[in-house]
Amino acid sequence: MIAPRRAAVAIAALASVSVLAACNSGSSGQTAGPTRIKVALLLPETQTTRYESFDRPLFEAKIKQLCSECDVVYKNANSDKAQQQNQMEAVLADGAKVVVLDPVDSQSAGLLVDKAKQKNVPVVSYDRLVGKADLAAYISFDNEKVGKLQAQSLVDKLKADGKKAGTVVMINGDKADNNALLFNKGAHSVLDGSGFTLYPKEDFWSEWKPTNAQTFMEGAIAQLGPTGFVGVYAANDGTGGGAIAAMRTKGVKPIPPTTGQDAELAAIQRILSGEQYMTVYKAIKPEAEKAAELAVNLAKGQSITTTSTVNNGTMDVPSVLLEPIAVTKDNVRSTIIADAFYKAADVCTPEFAKYCTEAGIS
Repeated sequence: MIAPRRAAVAIAALASVSVLAACNSGSSGQTAGPTRIKVALLLPETQTTRYESFDRPLFEAKIKQLCSECDVVYKNANSDKAQQQNQMEAVLADGAKVVVLDPVDSQSAGLLVDKAKQKNVPVVSYDRLVGKADLAAYISFDNEKVGKLQAQSLVDKLKADGKKAGTVVMINGDKADNNALLFNKGAHSVLDGSGFTLYPKEDFWSEWKPTNAQTFMEGAIAQLGPTGFVGVYAANDGTGGGAIAAMRTKGVKPIPPTTGQDAELAAIQRILSGEQYMTVYKAIKPEAEKAAELAVNLAKGQSITTTSTVNNGTMDVPSVLLEPIAVTKDNVRSTIIADAFYKAADVCTPEFAKYCTEAGIS
């Protein structure tokens, strides 16, 4: 026969075991659900509005659609490569099964890929190609073609306006961004033999910062004079906007043809009003959604489907390259609006209503 005190201890012990079991199985007393799969999305900066407005939400929505047991772990490096390194270490420590990486610095980011490889975590290089690294996949656009589209559109416009010579101010992106190097290469392939003179002779790199582009353009106007140039090659809409702000401030009228990229809302409005000549529309939705598909398949150990390869200095990376589109006032309706990239109501605010009417947008 068990003594009363010993019996009480035994009952208490059994109760503790029961409580632990309940805690381990959830408050309902049921067994735990399936293990969650963590998918990391590391984006490079917030200077370009596309990342927070489009890439992130589109990627997250597609992951949710494709994988009910997946969770997206999102981080933005704010143009700081050291911060992006810390973020990679954090998501790997947190158990990410795959990383979708848009690098701040395309070359040094190979070290981040190496860290993931040491933990057998595949990396998808997103939008910008990571150089000299063992990547699972790469998805982007034909970025050299982007630069060619920008430059050819500018040259064609200038010649259509009767200008066969003159100075074109050139504002590039960030030298640490492999895409920026490709945009630059594509642009030079057109501009160098176009009959136009480039200013400055040595390429200027804005680090994708509109404020840097504005300051540089103010200096160019001071050097060349307000009528001393016929066009502006700006590598994206942010730098194009900075250049246009400088020209407004310095009294340049009319503002000469100016290029851009990314189809930012403000840029589309500038194009409709005539301040900016063109942008390059890169359909972010298929890019973000294909990246999500690749990530889910890799996280689950499944095969992936790509359409080409791109050599990054170490390997031929399985790749998906999408087609960029040049957008001017003439085709905003058939591209940006038709694809519902923006709603007409977003573009056609009261200030721009008359320009929308002229372009057949309502």
